[in-house]
Amino acid sequence: MSENEPIYLGIDLNDKSAMVSYYKPNMDEPETVSTVAGSEVYSIPTILAKRKNLSMWYYGDEAVKMAKSSDLVCVDALLRRALVGEMIHIDDEVYDAKELLALFIKKLIQLTQRLGAMQGFDKLVLCVERLSRDNMDLFWNIAGKLGLTREQFQVIDHRESFYYYTFHQDERLWARDVYLFCYERDLLYSYYLKRDMRTKPQVITILESQKKTLGGDRDLEFLRILNKSFENQIVSSVYLVGDGFEGDWMKQSLNFLCRGRRAFMGNNLFSKGACYAAATGDWPYIYMGENEMKFNVSLKMKNRGNMEFYNLISAGKNWFEMEGECEVILSGSHEIDFWKQLPRSREASIETLELTDLPMRPDKTTRLRIKAKPISVDKVEIEMRDLGFGEIFRSTDKTWKYTMTM
Repeated sequence: MSENEPIYLGIDLNDKSAMVSYYKPNMDEPETVSTVAGSEVYSIPTILAKRKNLSMWYYGDEAVKMAKSSDLVCVDALLRRALVGEMIHIDDEVYDAKELLALFIKKLIQLTQRLGAMQGFDKLVLCVERLSRDNMDLFWNIAGKLGLTREQFQVIDHRESFYYYTFHQDERLWARDVYLFCYERDLLYSYYLKRDMRTKPQVITILESQKKTLGGDRDLEFLRILNKSFENQIVSSVYLVGDGFEGDWMKQSLNFLCRGRRAFMGNNLFSKGACYAAATGDWPYIYMGENEMKFNVSLKMKNRGNMEFYNLISAGKNWFEMEGECEVILSGSHEIDFWKQLPRSREASIETLELTDLPMRPDKTTRLRIKAKPISVDKVEIEMRDLGFGEIFRSTDKTWKYTMTM
């Protein structure tokens, strides 16, 4: 934790390179750091190098420059190696690729602390192109190695980072629809962000196009794609990300882009968006991406004499990271009502689960632990366990499980 004002870190990571930004509430926007003082080259190669027979590790551009030295052993593709659980032999030692990726991320954190003149941070958000169960498990394993708690660490994909970045810009830039085009490794694709202003909170969706190559005249081909993408739409702003946009090849396409809309180019949008994600609390939007829960699951209960809803699972939250739990005292029948609601709907449906074979006890002398854990964006596994009632009624440890869908 930082000692004074909050500090938030964002890292955009892939198998080739990483970018890292930091953000404080008194800053106009996140600042991206470079391993070279004063440079605007923010891409840091995802590479480590170890000096033979010494416990000295180098990373990024320094590791690349020293790779030709016979005194060093280089390890690249750290993310891919860690995902497959590769064991790497250096000298007479064997290193787990997960440990090496954790070391690389630790060095990125230390870079921001050194250049940003800060001690510690409040939250780190790691951003990757796409989430999966495998990479989520890997990143949480690494978070544990770095001593980070669930309150200090989060993982999002590029689309969600784009969402956070967009809504931290001037309102005029997202008054209408917003596009992001990414062009790297000769592949072009787009994210199309739109919001439903009829709902409260507003529901945000992002559509992703198929990846394609720009053949022949890239300028004319990109212009054709822009015309087709913007057809029958009012677009407020467009962001261009990726090294494919470098150079002076955009002529007619750039002229079209800037006609009645704002266009921006830069490669550090995702690390900045990750910073905004780290800093954002409650706000009037729900992002519904491919990894976000599609419905809310709640319990209606009496708390200190007042009826209220307790939210177990929240729509718009990443299902990989979500888990709800509470303890209740059963009153009345051996049934529990779960309230399910879509974020765009004012109506809720009720699903009633019966606790079969629960021992007969006086009213309000059965305590239950209820856990809800998503197994996909539209399925939740419910587990209810009998805890008994202290010394009066011993727990039977009986458990009921049910998979709930919307």
